Amino acid sequence: MHVREVALAWGAATDTGQRAENQDSLLARPPVFAVADGMGGHAAGRQASVVAVERLARTVEEVGEDAGPGQVLTVDLLRTAIQRADADIRRAATSLGDARGMGTTVAGIALVVDDGQPRWAVFHIGDSRVYRLAGSGLAQLSTDHSVVQELVDAGMITTDAAAVHPQRHLVTRALGVGAQAQADIALLPVEPAQRFLICSDGLTGELRDEEIADLLARAPDAEAAAEELVRTAATRGASDNVTAVVVEVQAVREPAPEG
Repeated sequence: MHVREVALAWGAATDTGQRAENQDSLLARPPVFAVADGMGGHAAGRQASVVAVERLARTVEEVGEDAGPGQVLTVDLLRTAIQRADADIRRAATSLGDARGMGTTVAGIALVVDDGQPRWAVFHIGDSRVYRLAGSGLAQLSTDHSVVQELVDAGMITTDAAAVHPQRHLVTRALGVGAQAQADIALLPVEPAQRFLICSDGLTGELRDEEIADLLARAPDAEAAAEELVRTAATRGASDNVTAVVVEVQAVREPAPEG
């Protein structure tokens, strides 16, 4: 089965919130969907997130949406693209001269071919998130690379306390800063009726998971879901940039018989 046998629909939305500028960037171009949340002063954060999605977009172009055998996206190609994005951001920071702290989170899903079958590769660095809504309900597929998540994992604070913790925005892993960042990548099966959400922490900082699940489930399509999620967060006076990309699997077609 080839990735061309998977029928997808998607939508995206973003809002500046109460910030002076939008440092979030997004990519919604099959087979890759991603959100990057930039960090750093002045234009550095915006540039970092743009560089990250541009590198992923370049990988899509190199593979080709309708590429034939031998030209499909793989986990190795995806991992290499993320590593190159990290290097690109570091070079950009050097060229700017004073861009200390220039970096970005990135999270997303990519339709890859693994062992001859299409799979979802869920990837992330930082605290931007990936969720999946399916028959079993909403599940967070990514685990925040953040100070408060480490405290939760250690049993020192609860998840409710983490949501309001003063250090909740401090990430422990990001592209462009600190040691070279490795993305967490997990493979999932491709199944009809899956609906994924990729978002920056500006969204999850305003909406509880229960609200996200409700809005995702009630929206008639992916575009409406993304717009309603961002609109709801912005209406509440989001203190940060808010970005959402929603992807849904409409059908998984059987490959045409050979011959």
